[in-house]
Amino acid sequence: MALFEQMRANVGKLLRGIDRYNPENLATLERYVETQAKENAYDLEANLAVLKLYQFNPAFFQTGVTAQILLKALTNLPHTDFTLCKCMIDQAHQEERPIRQILYLGELLETCHFQSFWGVSKPPQTPRFPPESQLRVWMSKYGWTEPEPGRILISNQEENIKPKNIVEKIDFDSGLGESQPILAAAAIFGQEIPE
Repeated sequence: MALFEQMRANVGKLLRGIDRYNPENLATLERYVETQAKENAYDLEANLAVLKLYQFNPAFFQTGVTAQILLKALTNLPHTDFTLCKCMIDQAHQEERPIRQILYLGELLETCHFQSFWGVSKPPQTPRFPPESQLRVWMSKYGWTEPEPGRILISNQEENIKPKNIVEKIDFDSGLGESQPILAAAAIFGQEIPE
């Protein structure tokens, strides 16, 4: 994260004033976008500056960098960052494969089609769906049963909980020292202390 903070300070200086749209700074800004992806960080202002430079200088357009910017903006939903970035990309570049796919994913999220989104974007193997062989290992290890195909009954965990016995050793002498004045006072006044 230290690399990102250092780059953020340098890019912050670049983005002030007229240098903001200097095409000579584009390489630095593109490296900064890659650093954001690697460091799990996000800087909308710098990303918008990159897209604006691509508008001013179409020959320098980088599909991969633009895709990373869109993905970073997509992770910031429900804020309008994704829409801002999308509007700064010309129609011809929006038709390029990775950008078109990301725009489609963004549309699914913005229209609350979450099941469709996860159907498109999830990898073939996710932790939610372990392979059948792994599932069988867990079933035998933990005593799970399959009352009907496709349904697994996980055994009652309360039966497996073992109580913990806590043993405290209290010295009778240590407690007696505190109660001696009370016992002595009771004896002087002839009163009985209930047990």
